[in-house]
Amino acid sequence: MPAYAVFIRERTTDPAEMAVYAQMAPATSEGRPVKVHTFYGPQEVLEGPPSEGVVILEFPTIADAKSWYDSPAYQEARTHRLRGADYRVILVEGVAPAS
Repeated sequence: MPAYAVFIRERTTDPAEMAVYAQMAPATSEGRPVKVHTFYGPQEVLEGPPSEGVVILEFPTIADAKSWYDSPAYQEARTHRLRGADYRVILVEGVAPAS
């Protein structure tokens, strides 16, 4: 079943660190089965606190998503994201397509 990595940026604390993350992060998914569904597009918060942006990535499985997230390349990029902003990151399994 598909899996989704949902990144919710709540607050930027260091734009320079976020710039480094933005340069490093795309290369971490090269050669991996990832599909970008949304990337900081326009949003309307209907419930809960506002966010600065949302990214949703689709992977074929939870294992694929965790393999990417735990990879040395992403973990290196992640250090800059953690220094640069407050995020919530959620990994959620999707549902099987209806038959």
